[in-house]
Amino acid sequence: MLLTKKTAGAAATGRSHAFVHSLQRGLASALPTMDRRSFLRRSGLGVGVGIAASQLTLVKKAKAAAGGSIDGTGKIEVRRTVCTHCSVGCATDAIVENGVWVRQEPVFDSPINLGSHCAKGAALREHGHGEYRLRYPMKLVDGKYQKISWDQALDEITAKMKALKEASGPDSVYFIGSSKHNNEQAYLLRKFVSFWGSNNCDHQARICHSTTVAGVANTWGYGAMTNSYNDMQNSKCALYIGSNAAEAHPVSMLHMLHAKENGCKMIVVDPRFTRTAAKADEYVRIRSGTDIPFLFGLLHHIFKNGWEDKQYINDRVYGMDKVREEVLAKWTPAAVEEACGVKEEQMAKVAKMMAEAKPATIVWCMGQTQHSIGNAMVRASCILQLALGNVGKSGGGTNIFRGHDNVQGATDVGPNPDSLPGYYGLAAGSWKHFAAAWGVEYDWIKAQYAEGMMEKPGITVSRWIDGVLEKNELIDQEHNLRGVFFWGHAPNSQTRGLEMKRAMDKLDLLVVVDPYPSATAAMAAMPGKPEDLNPDRAVYLLPAATQFETSGSCTASNRSLQWREKVIDPLWESRSDHMIMYQFAQKLGFDKELCKNYKMQQVKGLDEPVPEDILREINRSVWTIGYTGQSPERLKAHMRNMGAFDIKTLKCKGKVVDKETGYDMSGDYFGLPWPCYGTPEIKHPGSANLYDTSRHVMDGGGNFRANFGVEREGVSLLAEDGSHSLGAEITTGYPEFDHLLLKKLGWWDDLSDAEKAKAEGKNWKTDPTGAIIRVAMAHGCHPFGNAKARAIVWNFPDGIPQHREPIYGIRPDLVAKYPSHDDQKNRWRLPILYKSLQQKNVEDKVHEKFPFIMTSGRLVEYEGGGEETRSNPWLAELQQEMFIELNPAAAAARGIRNGERVWVSTPTGARLNVQALVTERVDEHTVFMPFHFSGRWQGEDMKAYYPAGAMPVVRGEAINTATTYGYDIVTMMQETKTTVCNVEKA
Repeated sequence: MLLTKKTAGAAATGRSHAFVHSLQRGLASALPTMDRRSFLRRSGLGVGVGIAASQLTLVKKAKAAAGGSIDGTGKIEVRRTVCTHCSVGCATDAIVENGVWVRQEPVFDSPINLGSHCAKGAALREHGHGEYRLRYPMKLVDGKYQKISWDQALDEITAKMKALKEASGPDSVYFIGSSKHNNEQAYLLRKFVSFWGSNNCDHQARICHSTTVAGVANTWGYGAMTNSYNDMQNSKCALYIGSNAAEAHPVSMLHMLHAKENGCKMIVVDPRFTRTAAKADEYVRIRSGTDIPFLFGLLHHIFKNGWEDKQYINDRVYGMDKVREEVLAKWTPAAVEEACGVKEEQMAKVAKMMAEAKPATIVWCMGQTQHSIGNAMVRASCILQLALGNVGKSGGGTNIFRGHDNVQGATDVGPNPDSLPGYYGLAAGSWKHFAAAWGVEYDWIKAQYAEGMMEKPGITVSRWIDGVLEKNELIDQEHNLRGVFFWGHAPNSQTRGLEMKRAMDKLDLLVVVDPYPSATAAMAAMPGKPEDLNPDRAVYLLPAATQFETSGSCTASNRSLQWREKVIDPLWESRSDHMIMYQFAQKLGFDKELCKNYKMQQVKGLDEPVPEDILREINRSVWTIGYTGQSPERLKAHMRNMGAFDIKTLKCKGKVVDKETGYDMSGDYFGLPWPCYGTPEIKHPGSANLYDTSRHVMDGGGNFRANFGVEREGVSLLAEDGSHSLGAEITTGYPEFDHLLLKKLGWWDDLSDAEKAKAEGKNWKTDPTGAIIRVAMAHGCHPFGNAKARAIVWNFPDGIPQHREPIYGIRPDLVAKYPSHDDQKNRWRLPILYKSLQQKNVEDKVHEKFPFIMTSGRLVEYEGGGEETRSNPWLAELQQEMFIELNPAAAAARGIRNGERVWVSTPTGARLNVQALVTERVDEHTVFMPFHFSGRWQGEDMKAYYPAGAMPVVRGEAINTATTYGYDIVTMMQETKTTVCNVEKA
């Protein structure tokens, strides 16, 4: 349902969905033995749906078939790229005429999107050629943005950086990277920040799935989606909890709908009746923030009825016996109903559905992760799947849908404050490994850091605000933050907007690098409180190119890598992100070290590092998670031959040889999903489903990672005898491989003399030759060992996941039963409040003044902070107003009618003016708002504060202007799904 009536003729310009769908299918099957790209090249048949949209005649298309443009004057090229919105990884063919992107076509051969797009994907061309983009560098002067040259911008910014470094050290500058960067750019930014001399860097994943990464990795080894969207077609039951896939990941629902056609039962658990819930066989409404009572309530019934997989638990899981004891004693049906609101009858029904329909999968998104106990919620989901024996099974696993197009890849190899690329951590050994890979001296890198800071995790992006505002004596670094780079990151996606505005005003340097100016630009220009404004503050906007104006790889949520071809040259004065990094490094004096291993290519007369060379450096260094087998050549071959891969298994169908390179893709899984171990020459096929013991390691099989030692309290952590991946020569559990284990096994002589010299004293993660990995796999063994998954995580505050009420809530009666953590003095360099603030809120009766649970989520039309999609006229037409969903009973009690303006207030003091959408999607205690909006600030339109001509078409209040304090104790994930507010008629 749209909130605002559209213009009468808006829908008349195109064809019906049914017509377009039938046309696409017809074209897809027109030449069944020819791949889509060849079909386009040979026939020139427009672009499928583009034929309908542009109403081209077949005569004109026949002219194009001869190799010229429609008017016969130029050349048509088809360039394959990947949607830059959510993480599904939908492929698109961009049709370029004389350097201009004129049309687009969803790739029918793609095993991921199967020729489909959502509204955002169908509007990609406008993102590349968008008229509301930032066109040239700008500087804030007397409250207005003025055009400046690139030379002036680079000179002034780097001069300011050097001054801050001299006065306050390298940690005084903070770098917020982007989940829109491709893998090569994300990796290069982490390298850049390291050479600057700081770990104060982070990106979007901190505030969307950091609790997933921590929770899942600490359960069984890797913090990522275990299976794939495609593999869900093999599921017999799917539990969606905190995931509105129909709007957040629309094309992923294709695979689920196919699964339903095959009899899969779909369960949706959400505080709100979403479009995904509308497809469910069973919808369960829970109170926001009570995922653990719900999940452990299911386990209560599973254990009570003996439905758990006892053999699987014995062979592959550590600590389930203690979880069982706690669940049976603590999470009785009465306790579950009190905490999450679900009655025993429905809990038993869902538990039986999960237990009887195997394999079963579980899907979660930010509805589960964005809580102050997000890590515990994630682990509870993992424990449920372990109890049922669903992990490492086709059709099972934990399918964790990521948000941005490369948030998985940016997490894997990008600017994390607590690790180097590949989750190597910050210990000296990790630094030495990368120093060798980068070709620089370890001591040279160390010299860039302030004393004692090289191995200390940096501040998280969720709390950079406190890095500015907190008292210096309470921060675990010498100086507060004084400069911040927003490098492809939306500030309205972060909580505590009022305090963020204050922090921005206090900075000495604020730099925004983005294709669109983002809400940062308007917030920085908007007048603040005089006492907060730093008179010496310098604010710059730098126009970055989109991912369509460069090439590089991106990693979908299922861990498959895809290579984007460059569609068009950077428009106006925009430059690619990696070119900008190189140019900053030139000014700062470490360009030769940064780009030592890369060739340069010319783009519009300027030097730019070659993305393929950056990926090859990733291939030579990131052994931990298997980013080493996906050479540019292998990835490009996959992109040219998408139709060769099975749409359920992702495996190459038979013997298929790439015509351009002669590369035989036989046995490969599409996109070589990581881990793709060893060098490209080994030809590991990638791992479509993690931890699957039914397959050989060289067919993507595996087992749980031995990442937590071999023994705990006298109990072995290694897998039981007989529990091993297919064909392994070691049939018991075994530790991670290193030079000593190879020697003990008698496999050391499988290495050449040259390999032995480099592998001596190394393990599989640091051996620069990859030989230890090669030899382990040659014997059928997984290089990271074979251990049990952990149901108990002893290195987290709560070994067994514990439900804790949110810091801001409407149930003070439950706070006494399930209190928050104790306050912490130093987490990620900063103090953090829990129990003291929660108790103060109870004492102040905050729940009486703010009686609604306020939660947030996505819309199908917009993505992320929304600046890009709300600047797209085609998408802006679809959703023109920021709104709040309010239950009819709650609305009636306040005299609010559907469509009226309301004020939403929170304990922060913020007041948002939005439109009311009265609906039963939410219950009478809950309200919902989307998080894609910005451009209005507590009732004021911020249009005047954007650069001229570069403001979004649709502007609205940002929910995060009003969200409250609250962070996960392990990762500093922000609390966005469970806070409080009041709603009044405007």
